Amino acid sequence: MSDAAAGALQVAVLVAALLAAQGPLGAWIARCLISTRHLALERAVYRAAGVDPDADLRWPVYARSVLVLSAVSVLLLYALQRVQAALPLALGLPGVPAPTAWNTAVSFVTNTNWQSYSGETAMGHLVQAGGLAVQHFLSAAVGVSVAVALVRGFTRSRTDRLGSFWADLVRTCVRVLLPLSLVAALVLLLGGVVQNLAEPTTVTTLTGGEQTLVGGPVASQEAIKELGTNGGGFYNANSAHPFEGPSAWVSLLQVFLLLLIPFSMPAALGRLVGDRRQGHLLLAVMGGLWLLAVTAVTWAETAGRGLAPQAAGAAMEGKEVRFGETLSALFAASTTATSTGAVNSFHDSYTAAGGGVLLLNMMLGEVTPGGVGSGLYGMLVLAVVAVFLAGLMVGRTPELLGKKIGPRQMVLVALSVLTMPALLLVGAALTAGVPALVGASVQDAGPHGLSEVLYAYASAANNNGSAFAGFGAATTYQNTALGVVMLLGRFVPVVLVLALAGSLARQTAVPAGAGTLSTRSPVFGVLLAVVVVVVAGLTFVPALALAPLAEALS
Repeated sequence: MSDAAAGALQVAVLVAALLAAQGPLGAWIARCLISTRHLALERAVYRAAGVDPDADLRWPVYARSVLVLSAVSVLLLYALQRVQAALPLALGLPGVPAPTAWNTAVSFVTNTNWQSYSGETAMGHLVQAGGLAVQHFLSAAVGVSVAVALVRGFTRSRTDRLGSFWADLVRTCVRVLLPLSLVAALVLLLGGVVQNLAEPTTVTTLTGGEQTLVGGPVASQEAIKELGTNGGGFYNANSAHPFEGPSAWVSLLQVFLLLLIPFSMPAALGRLVGDRRQGHLLLAVMGGLWLLAVTAVTWAETAGRGLAPQAAGAAMEGKEVRFGETLSALFAASTTATSTGAVNSFHDSYTAAGGGVLLLNMMLGEVTPGGVGSGLYGMLVLAVVAVFLAGLMVGRTPELLGKKIGPRQMVLVALSVLTMPALLLVGAALTAGVPALVGASVQDAGPHGLSEVLYAYASAANNNGSAFAGFGAATTYQNTALGVVMLLGRFVPVVLVLALAGSLARQTAVPAGAGTLSTRSPVFGVLLAVVVVVVAGLTFVPALALAPLAEALS
């Protein structure tokens, strides 16, 4: 079988598995979030936290709960890293320096999981499992909670209540993420992913040298790392490490896991709003744009120019031979189309065109399909933009899911849409415009160096976490600046989305009429896809022209 045929088969198997799983999982997520019954474990968590799971919160209180939980999580994770040397299972490692601890705490709490350190040489087992892995669960559950709060804004009428954040958070963790992670961890363990609490072992290699092998609770962290679209790896090489991604089928399974929940959220939406066709339309838009990205990256890497790519049959620099170029491209396109950021190859080594597509994936706002929960609420925000534009064209008040979109809603949507580009472009400009910062962090000159800077801030502002390996983030400035961008990139849109949900919930539902634009028709699907691309295109074309496009044409 040719490489092209094998790659096409991998994508076909992945798509078939996702289509088979998204409906049942989406239905289960919806059922968990509307349940009125509390499990015994959930009741114990509520008692320990001192919260009322049946409280129906106004949007400011819901938003404040999200922010308080996240602030406490940042402080606790920061402290855990700083006192690591005094903790059990520290493996003799010192406490993490303050700038790195700050960046890492913010990164994992915001679901970014950007890593400016080498995992196996900086973090002990307790910090990895008791600190970082816990945030894998909580940050993903926060995304789902905000998404379901926005959906309630569409489904409720004449109220200012969006439900209980604490019930949404705990149910997502206990009923969705924990069971799926347990099953995924067992499968990964069977596939050869490491799971132990052993001390590092020094072995003698075939050439007579010595090598230190670091084990740890890898399979359990790898499962939620992918399922929660987190991406923070146990090892510096992330999913390219043989203990974290030992074989091609395990790597393909990891791609399935990181896409599973984001592609299931539209089905959950359809159940929650009582219109499954609405969910099918969002799934089609997300899936179509994702497949285009996979195709573009695969083409760019298999048709790489130059003597070395031609001799190897593809642009194999920075890619594992056991995965090949097609699985590497599939993983890269999927991890940047979601907010995962996990890698099984080095994106800095991709061709200019391939790296440009990965950069564009994040610049689209990571809604194709985006992160757990965040992809759905990001796409719904863009759907509001689409119906507003359609309303302008036909001279009618725009409506979405029975709610009118007025000036207040559009102000909130506009601020949400503009937050990420502002953070990305301002942050990148500050680094690229200061020679001292360029010298400290940027490895390459010219367009590729600018691509490294743009990629770093696109990754931070979109809470992705992947990086061009040539960008050095382990400086005080970059640790601090990227941490600030991650915080604002996560929580400014969250607060604006919850404010949008509150404004929608106060309205009375408007029955569909003869002049109502159908938001579940193919025409609206095309319009929504165009809005996703055009919003990013109008914002980022100049930056892309100066970086990956200029490099590709040189």
